[in-house]
Amino acid sequence: MDSATKQKYRDYLDSELEAVHMYTALAEAERDPERAQIFRDLVEIEMRHAAKWADKLGMDPASLNPGRRGLKPRLLKLGASVFGTNRVLPVLLRLEADEIDAYAGDPEAADILDEELAHTARLADMAGMSLEDVTLRNERTHRVGLGGIGNNLRAAVMGMNDGLVSNLSLVMGVSGGVADADIVMLAGSAGLLAGACSMAAGEYISVRSQRDLYEHQIRRERVEIEESPEEEQEELRLIYRAKGLSDKDASRLAARIMSDPEIALDTMAREELGLDPDELGSPVGAAVSSFLAFSAGAIVPLLPYVLQLGSIAFMLSAVLSGVALFVVGAVLGGMTGRHPLWGAARMLLAGGLAAGVTFGIGRLIGISIMG
Repeated sequence: MDSATKQKYRDYLDSELEAVHMYTALAEAERDPERAQIFRDLVEIEMRHAAKWADKLGMDPASLNPGRRGLKPRLLKLGASVFGTNRVLPVLLRLEADEIDAYAGDPEAADILDEELAHTARLADMAGMSLEDVTLRNERTHRVGLGGIGNNLRAAVMGMNDGLVSNLSLVMGVSGGVADADIVMLAGSAGLLAGACSMAAGEYISVRSQRDLYEHQIRRERVEIEESPEEEQEELRLIYRAKGLSDKDASRLAARIMSDPEIALDTMAREELGLDPDELGSPVGAAVSSFLAFSAGAIVPLLPYVLQLGSIAFMLSAVLSGVALFVVGAVLGGMTGRHPLWGAARMLLAGGLAAGVTFGIGRLIGISIMG
């Protein structure tokens, strides 16, 4: 057995054992006896899968310890105990989807793949979801932040948030230490430029590296299509079976797609890798958005000093920043599925606390210097 095959079996074994621990945790947390029995049945099936890979590795299947616990199963059990198992079933569905992705196209795992597909359907039914709903959710999970618009929007929102909080803290800290508005404006301006440039550079490198990785995955997929079209067609067939198509329809659709290499590449990139080849993210776009957004956030606490409003500059800076924190927090809360008021209150509290702490430290340093 070569090292690559051995590592493959080891990965399969670890995945199955992780599923054992997860299902065991849910069985212990489930109050409904019938649902608890379903989880225990799944534990037995996953242990049988694990035994198969252990045997291929030359291990004694009887030596596998299903009672091993880790942090993730413990947290899952706690969440299931407090909120109910339905609220944590998406974690198991994601785990099953990962196993299906790993087994798809591997002849040695053909029998296990059918059972994993059945597991997914069973868990989806317990969660009140269709298999199609599960597939679409998993695809959205893969695609979060991948598109150019998604990357730029994420960079813009987070950049504005970072600029607002960091420069508010800087302005408040300097204001606490010195009474000279010109010094405050200088420090705030320097913070704005330094922070914006740093954010832009970091975002460019991050998205550029991410795009390089995605392009490498697509190139590798192209080679696999050219060198092993039959295996790729089988993978595509299994993907469409997981989406609920009959074996006949899945086979017909996979064959039609694989007849055109370019269409096959585009489809495999989307279905297998979860990538949109046309929207891998723009490093320049993300960097520019980040720079502008950080600057837009950072200018808010600095604006009263730029306008030279004298003695009311400090108070007005705090009020404007508070309003901006409220608005940004509400927007972020809505984007993450939270109630906007909850997001606004959280952001206002966090930003206000940061500003208060830096103001206090600035005041202490200022007093010690002046004293």
